Amino acid sequence: MEIREVLAVNLRKLRQAKGLSQEELAHRAEIDRTYISALERSVYAAGIEVVDRLARVLGVEAADLLRRPPPAGDKKRGRSQSGA
Repeated sequence: MEIREVLAVNLRKLRQAKGLSQEELAHRAEIDRTYISALERSVYAAGIEVVDRLARVLGVEAADLLRRPPPAGDKKRGRSQSGA
């Protein structure tokens, strides 16, 4: 997963968890709503200052917006345990 996709997934998840629309998040972070939309679609890469402003509004650390999700469980392990 590319870093733009990581930001997009985390931004959307955290925004929705806070119950914010893209418009409200944009207003609070003083960013255009269309830019928020583009970030959530991985169209643009955000500068570090934008990431910081978004994180502050969302009540998280900037690093949280860039943290890759943990990998999904390894399917091979499950199969080897089944005896097949």
